[in-house]
Amino acid sequence: MTGRSVLVTGAAGGIGAACARVLDSVGATVARWDLTGDAGADLGSGGTLAVDVTDADAVAAAWDTTERAVGPISVLVHAAGVLRTGSGTDRGDDWDVCMAVNATGTRNVAGEAGRRFVTAAAAGAQPGVIVGVSSNAASTPRTAMAAYGASKAAATAYLRSLGLELAPHGIRCNIVSPGSTDTPMLRGMWAEDDESAAVVAGDAASFRLGIPLRRIARPEDIAQTVLFLCSDAARHVTLHDLRVDGGATLDM
Repeated sequence: MTGRSVLVTGAAGGIGAACARVLDSVGATVARWDLTGDAGADLGSGGTLAVDVTDADAVAAAWDTTERAVGPISVLVHAAGVLRTGSGTDRGDDWDVCMAVNATGTRNVAGEAGRRFVTAAAAGAQPGVIVGVSSNAASTPRTAMAAYGASKAAATAYLRSLGLELAPHGIRCNIVSPGSTDTPMLRGMWAEDDESAAVVAGDAASFRLGIPLRRIARPEDIAQTVLFLCSDAARHVTLHDLRVDGGATLDM
């Protein structure tokens, strides 16, 4: 990864921040985006640019700003996302918010990357790489997570189809699907300070399996998997959805 310019979205915290740290540690030039960033951030010095991924025009403009600061982006790690929980029968805005950020945001950012990577590859640049952070909830039903799971399933399906379209240009597009990971997003679902033991054990009443490896993931666990898929070690891997959940979904 040394010398490659990488864009990480959702980089202000959780998995996105861990991805940025890991990529930076192996010599990549890392540009950071997040909704909570700074509109005037110095990307070249590790600042985080404020970008709303639900706004396609803002994404395109931010990409231009980013490349002026750090040079041509050749790797995208799209980790921006939002979690809303609630019944699938609710008529609140959970569906709209999850779809806007998780599904449409993925289309906006990864689609922009794909267009630019195709143009760069045609001009002789090293083929680009896209890694999207989805969720194991995209493939496994979860109680009170209908909107979130549907939005992540949409994002995953989009990225795999995008990858098929980009493959003839040498551009790889993969997905990492974490399970329960110790982030503010997960802890925001807990009524108590620490419910990790209950998550590991599972809950038969909500039809949720536990975690066979008997631990909740750390953000760095996900980031190391992202690093592998970004690197030339995975040069023949594309269209793949790699679950990193300690076996919680029995790899389904």
